[in-house]
Amino acid sequence: MIKTLDGKTPQIDPTAFVSEAAYLIGDIEVGPMASIWPGVVIRADSGKIRIGSHTNIQDNSVLHADHGAEIGSHTTIGHNVVCHAKRVGDNCLLGNGAVLNDGCEIGNDCLVGANSTVVEDMVVPDGSLVLGTPGRIRGEVKEHHRGMIQSATNHYVEAVGRYKNSGGFE
Repeated sequence: MIKTLDGKTPQIDPTAFVSEAAYLIGDIEVGPMASIWPGVVIRADSGKIRIGSHTNIQDNSVLHADHGAEIGSHTTIGHNVVCHAKRVGDNCLLGNGAVLNDGCEIGNDCLVGANSTVVEDMVVPDGSLVLGTPGRIRGEVKEHHRGMIQSATNHYVEAVGRYKNSGGFE
């Protein structure tokens, strides 16, 4: 469901896929080849939320930010993620069930592990591996992590075409 709030309607690139079972409201921009899956809620009532190209936001994730948010390109937001981050960079993976609290910033090429919690206003430098609750930088993203991130992006970009061509979807 795509809803207008305060005169602002989500802007969705025609090549993107948004499930009819997702809920997007307000000042949202969805980039080329991005995908928004069933159960996702993106609520931009306190500032613009931009989602970059080739980014996928998986089932039942929630994005909201008190002062707007920038989600980079080629990024995977896994299932059941709660994302209140100010920024998530390019080529990142937020593992299933991760929680990113108000104002945090995730650099480029980062991995936040499944069920990890990034605390308010934490700044995570480029190339970091964040694990645990509270989330701590446990090292650098390695080549096999980069492969995982790229594989997830490729899988969901391929799925965009499959779903859009199967009919019944906008």
